[in-house]
Amino acid sequence: MSKKKPAGGAPFFNRELSWLEFNDRVLQEGCSSDLPLLERIKFLAIVSSNLDEAFMIRVAGLMQQRAADVRKRDPSGMTPSQQLAAFTERAHRMVAEQSAAIRAALAELAAAGISVVEPADWMPPQREAARDRFAREILPVLTPLAVEDLDPCPLLPGLQLHVAALLAPRRKDDEAKTVVVPVPGSFARFIELFAEESMRLARLEDVIAENVGLLFPGRPVQATAVFRVTRDADVAIQDDEAGDLLQSVERAVLDRRRRAAVRLEISSGAEPRLRRWLTGWLGLSADDVYEIDGMLDARALWEIANRPGFENLKSPDWLPQPPRDLIGQDDPWQAMQEDDVLLFHPYESFDPVVHLVEQAAIDPAVLSIKQTLYRTSGDSPIIRALEQAGENGKEVTVLVELKARFDEARNVGWARRLEDAGCHVIYGVAGYKTHAKALLIVRRELHGIRRYVHLSTGNYNDKTARLYSDIGLMTADREIATDVASFFNLLTGCSEIVGWSKLSVAPTGLRRRLIELIDREVQAATPDSPGLIMAKMNSLQDKDLCEALYRASQAGVKILLNVRGICCLRPGVKGLSANIEVTSIIDRYLEHARVFYFRNGGHEEVYLGSADWMVRNLSKRLEIMFPVSSPRLQRRLLDLLKTCLADNVKACELLPDGTYRRVARRGRRIRAQEIFHRAAVEATRAAEQSTPQFQPLSKPKE
Repeated sequence: MSKKKPAGGAPFFNRELSWLEFNDRVLQEGCSSDLPLLERIKFLAIVSSNLDEAFMIRVAGLMQQRAADVRKRDPSGMTPSQQLAAFTERAHRMVAEQSAAIRAALAELAAAGISVVEPADWMPPQREAARDRFAREILPVLTPLAVEDLDPCPLLPGLQLHVAALLAPRRKDDEAKTVVVPVPGSFARFIELFAEESMRLARLEDVIAENVGLLFPGRPVQATAVFRVTRDADVAIQDDEAGDLLQSVERAVLDRRRRAAVRLEISSGAEPRLRRWLTGWLGLSADDVYEIDGMLDARALWEIANRPGFENLKSPDWLPQPPRDLIGQDDPWQAMQEDDVLLFHPYESFDPVVHLVEQAAIDPAVLSIKQTLYRTSGDSPIIRALEQAGENGKEVTVLVELKARFDEARNVGWARRLEDAGCHVIYGVAGYKTHAKALLIVRRELHGIRRYVHLSTGNYNDKTARLYSDIGLMTADREIATDVASFFNLLTGCSEIVGWSKLSVAPTGLRRRLIELIDREVQAATPDSPGLIMAKMNSLQDKDLCEALYRASQAGVKILLNVRGICCLRPGVKGLSANIEVTSIIDRYLEHARVFYFRNGGHEEVYLGSADWMVRNLSKRLEIMFPVSSPRLQRRLLDLLKTCLADNVKACELLPDGTYRRVARRGRRIRAQEIFHRAAVEATRAAEQSTPQFQPLSKPKE
């Protein structure tokens, strides 16, 4: 019954096109007049970062399949070639819209006192300032490459800006020559030009292009163009065959620089000879070339958005508050013994997680620490604390996931540091990525050994904990702690797969458990307590889970989903998914938490987890889903879900045709992230007001 095709298409949306719809929602935030200007500019920069990763991984993968003549259709019914053609067509429109939005934002920025000046508009003093800066500081760093003459041709790294220059022939019978000048990454992208009043900036690549002739005295420059190459970064790491995984990952990171090109971005109006030469040299088709009318690599807009001052162009900062479950608690061990602790980042501070590891590192009663690390910050206090624990003689076991895409090099460095500190470092499980977020601390106490656990939906990264919305649980629950200990034994190869008491673990049983919970909702429904599933996640793509949700919908279960990014499930289709609604929130924080609620005939259950409902998470990664048993915390998470699903300011709803539209605002204004921030502030204020204030009495008057 669930495989019935709805009118107008397959029962599933294509994953790649659904992702583009997500990035379009990010782009729409960058175009929203409701946001302060510099906040919009941040979203326009994020669009570029997202597209870069999509081309390096998703488009590169489709190109590989097309080259291998793979014709297998995905659940939406599309072949790799069809997916690639549809993605390319949509991406070209998106890039054009983004470029127009950037031009409009920069024009508005100029009126506010920060001008990014195009070379054609440089005044003579500004042109002279740019030329002087080029000659003094930039020219000595540049390395022009005569790419047509060098054999083998030098490698042009992916995602680096380059200036191509067409040099006039030396003699009449010669041809013009193409020279490429890499734009050095050691400089800021924006250079201040001479100005008496407002701030005037020039792009680094424009300064180079305008003055590149100084590199070739006596050789006129006929034309210049700024360009950028994107390369295939989907390097497979065969960890089950690698003798030294650390070295294997290091080689894979280097191999990315040599992979095939998948995209060429070039400044619009480029001299046709330069465009033809670059396209042919890179082996790309016309569809793979993206002309940018304005600024290439808009990630650099972060430089402007993060400039000090101009507070009137930014949103007020929302400072993280103390977690409400820890207010007034100085002893984390005692707090966890008394009750489970919920942490809701970034509204509540990530510091207690860092302090927990730091305290464990120096606490004489702590015997061992075990932790998974997927992505960490550049100067991670977690890593420093684990190093200190190892140096203090504690048993420290850390699983560093070396295959965390684009963080491989950083994680290799962390692994070597931890090993040097005496920690036991594991590099994952052969054939799988370890994506679970788990911390286990073993402590000797008066009444014996006790285990303490932290589980989370997000990474142990103090930087992204200020930007991503995630939920963590600190607990001394014996069953959960026993399961987590068994999970770490599984990671170290010292245990077979066990029967879990409270955890559900991928890839062995998480998908099956989720389907059981969905199917159970059908059986548990009663007229007094109709079936209800509410879930929040980043992505929904797994076909088996989508079909289970279709079955539940057809049986009358109400299903409310808050899916930030990819959603391959088609909602609201009569006879298939009429009882399913899907919304998505794009706001100042990246929605990253995974929360799952099942009414279960009135015996409500709430779960948190590290996994999205995607094939890769459920089949190719080690993931954990865990229950929240405390009725108090269940109510809090239920309120969280309801608030996200009620958002009518930043939420969009997914329509049966695969497009999104803003949720209609009926009744009062509900912006979920604003409500969460306000609730955290109010909880802190209430705690401060309830704390007794002790003041010494003044000496009585005689």
